[in-house]
Amino acid sequence: MIRVVATIHIKPGKVSDYLEIVKANVVNVREEIGCVEYAACVDSAADLPPQNIDGNVVTIIEKWESLEALHHHLKTPHMLAYREKVNDFVESVSLKVLKEV
Repeated sequence: MIRVVATIHIKPGKVSDYLEIVKANVVNVREEIGCVEYAACVDSAADLPPQNIDGNVVTIIEKWESLEALHHHLKTPHMLAYREKVNDFVESVSLKVLKEV
């Protein structure tokens, strides 16, 4: 099992535009073979230090059956189209690919 945490920094004022596109794509991703979990999330205040709230960050939490399924996901037509649609809204992306120990 592979887990992925994608942190996407969105340009100020573009978060709602980005979320509209990513939410529409979640349905496609969840239908992929090997996708166990895929959710777009935003920060939620929980009064838990040292929490850092950033309204311009969207975090995608993913769980895949295998690294191969993750690699296939990145090449699907809907992901290629998604990247093209959000390109002007995204400042930066960081990825953490994790495995259980």
